[in-house]
Amino acid sequence: MRVALYARYSSDNQRDASIEDQLRVCRLHAEKQGWTVVDSYTDRAISGSSLLRPGIQELISDAMHGKFVVVLAEAMDRLSRDQEDIAGLFKRMAFGGVRIVTLSEGDVTHLHVGLKGTMNALFLKDLADKTRRGLRGRVEDGKSGGGLCFGYDVVKQFASNGEPIRGDRTINEAEAAVVRRIFGLHRRQVVARHRF
Repeated sequence: MRVALYARYSSDNQRDASIEDQLRVCRLHAEKQGWTVVDSYTDRAISGSSLLRPGIQELISDAMHGKFVVVLAEAMDRLSRDQEDIAGLFKRMAFGGVRIVTLSEGDVTHLHVGLKGTMNALFLKDLADKTRRGLRGRVEDGKSGGGLCFGYDVVKQFASNGEPIRGDRTINEAEAAVVRRIFGLHRRQVVARHRF
């Protein structure tokens, strides 16, 4: 039986070796089943909240062209964490005569898609809530919530243990002058509108 492996990790906080670990355990499972691994697909440091990932898109395309008959992954959440996307992926694979098998769930069925899809969607909502809470806490502590805005420079400093201290910014006076000028022009336009 021809099988394709899929592995994904979602952020830079995870190790790149996570991909190789996932593929290794999937290969071992395929060998035990007597399956032939014809290809493997990966997405590195990309969220599972969308199917707009190059690896999963290539897997879908190859599945529709009959390259393999089984997709093997460590768990359903490696394929997608979005309920609609996992249902759509399951439907497309079924249409193409391709089974989805995971080490966690076994043969994926409609029941898995419904229950696990719901659980994964709840996980994403919880993760988003915790991320917003964490960003708010950083801002309340006087740190940047993320990214670099025009008018500021990153402050590069290190803790005593050598770890970088993140989130500090300083005003870039040259860029700040541009920002102040823009706000000044805007303020004058608002005042001029209210006069009439």
